[in-house]
Amino acid sequence: MNMTNYKSVIESLLFVAGDEGLSLAQICDALAIQKEEAKQIIGEMHKDFKEENRGIEIIEIAGTYQLATKKENVEYVKRLVDTPSTQSLSQAALETLAIVAYRQPITRVEIEEVRGVKTERPIQTLVAKALIKEVGRADGAGRAILYGTTKEFLSYFGLKTIQELPVLSNPLETEPNEQEADLFFEKFQEVFE
Repeated sequence: MNMTNYKSVIESLLFVAGDEGLSLAQICDALAIQKEEAKQIIGEMHKDFKEENRGIEIIEIAGTYQLATKKENVEYVKRLVDTPSTQSLSQAALETLAIVAYRQPITRVEIEEVRGVKTERPIQTLVAKALIKEVGRADGAGRAILYGTTKEFLSYFGLKTIQELPVLSNPLETEPNEQEADLFFEKFQEVFE
């Protein structure tokens, strides 16, 4: 393999590793090369990124190498991150999120029992937005996925813990009726709109 190929592979490996980064030993193992050769390649990559005025750079933190945003571009990255998303959640996603928040851990089937309709799409949306996540598996046949809220959920709604959710005046019982479900969704929307 030539130098260009090694650089390409290392860049891919560092991209995939993300924030965890890779140690020199991991890079050497993946490429089947010696440490000195890996250090030389990483050094050249660092130099290339600088000379080409790339938006990323290779940094070393606590013995691992990572790809990071170039410091000079931080203002623009911050603008992007701080810009509120114009995409809001659909009614179905809001209902699903409320059910998960108050009844977690909960399976898709249990959510559908409360809503009375399929919830595959709203669950996919909420997982993609990192508002809910898989928190385990239910006991029993099929071992259904259990869903719960995330730190991002708490941050999005300005909560320190899930216990700060507003108390429902008429909490859902194990066999909710339509009137109770409507109260549940109205209360959740009032607080977080």
